[in-house]
Amino acid sequence: TAPTLVTRLEKQIHHFIDEHADVVVKPLDGMGGAQVFRVTDADPNRNVIVETITAHGARSIMAQHYLPEIVRGDKRILLIGGAVAPFALARIPKAGETRGNLAAGGSGVAQPLTSRDREIAEHLAPILHARGILLAGIDVIGDCLTEINVTSPTCFVEITEQTGFNVAAMFLDALERACGG
Repeated sequence: TAPTLVTRLEKQIHHFIDEHADVVVKPLDGMGGAQVFRVTDADPNRNVIVETITAHGARSIMAQHYLPEIVRGDKRILLIGGAVAPFALARIPKAGETRGNLAAGGSGVAQPLTSRDREIAEHLAPILHARGILLAGIDVIGDCLTEINVTSPTCFVEITEQTGFNVAAMFLDALERACGG
């Protein structure tokens, strides 16, 4: 994983920004790129960004060291029933943007998994499945896992349309197995 901090304590967030110099902060319960900020140690809006994102310490957030590989995409990899879908959707930021989320204007490009993508996904898939998670979407930027999404693991449609691999069928087969069918 990229260096990561989860906290609601503003002092800890500022220390993390000082330590890593270039950081992305985002709410733990967000989606679609909403309220995701890139902040540097010299950013004149740094204090207000931290105050806003934490609601003055009332909301926990995730801070991660900024990964410049985001320009090649934030890859969503689907883990279904303990198995790994063979394609990822690289969500590539539009010009001048840090967020690759489709809802934030990023473009989605389906692609086969790299060996590193597969290594990360194959490690996590059985662990998550053993914990009762039938469907998860993990996000990888460069060589680093950045998120595990269990409430909104999107990209079925885009992967299927671009590759012909039927992600929904993989999910339904896993669901039937889980139900004993």
